[in-house]
Amino acid sequence: MSAIHRIREDYKALLHGVPAMVTCVFILSVVFMNLMASKELYRSEYFCLNCGLALSWISFLCMDCICKRFGPKAATKISILAIGVNVVCVLVFKILSMAPGAWAAYYSAPDAATGELVSAGIDSTFGGSWYVVVGSATAMLLSTLVNSGLNHMIGRYADKGNFSGFAKRSLVSTCIAQWVDNFVFSAMVSHVFFGWNWTQVLICSTTSMVVELVLEAAFSPMGYRISKRWEKERIGQKYIDRMQEAGAAA
Repeated sequence: MSAIHRIREDYKALLHGVPAMVTCVFILSVVFMNLMASKELYRSEYFCLNCGLALSWISFLCMDCICKRFGPKAATKISILAIGVNVVCVLVFKILSMAPGAWAAYYSAPDAATGELVSAGIDSTFGGSWYVVVGSATAMLLSTLVNSGLNHMIGRYADKGNFSGFAKRSLVSTCIAQWVDNFVFSAMVSHVFFGWNWTQVLICSTTSMVVELVLEAAFSPMGYRISKRWEKERIGQKYIDRMQEAGAAA
């Protein structure tokens, strides 16, 4: 079996196994958090939060649930799919933002000049910049590898099937992976293109991670119940059996 065919079959089994709602929520959270990252929530000299933080924890919680039931490779595969869909959405947004015509907000502006500025601003928000897309995709890919690997490793030693074990593997892996995600993006985009110094990069990476970690901690009981229900109902057993057979044959 060729590598491409095997990957395609693995994805087919995985997408049949992971509940569609979880996959959709995962992908939508990635698309919308990157879009909402353009909106500042709070900013000071060494501290900055954006509205993407309100959604970024969702993708990590989905990743943790998938990792617990399906394994780290499955979580990584779904994350790569989400990154790919996000890139496609960005390209669509970019093309449509270049289309002639005004946004609805143009007609509520006090004058035509202001309306043009408003439309241009919205086009800029949806159109995005190539370095933001590259930085975001790179940051998420690296943080996904960190999160999936740590979650699986910690789970082997600390997860005894109860909520405490789920919380340990989820929160520790999310803490480190979120910091990696924030740091890589800040270093690649904010430092290089927006002129942030390294103090700002480190402080913002850490403070954003704390906010995201608190949000995931608040919803981790829900993630635990979801993953336990999957185990009880043997959700995705076909994919799990397939991976075990592949591992035994290797």
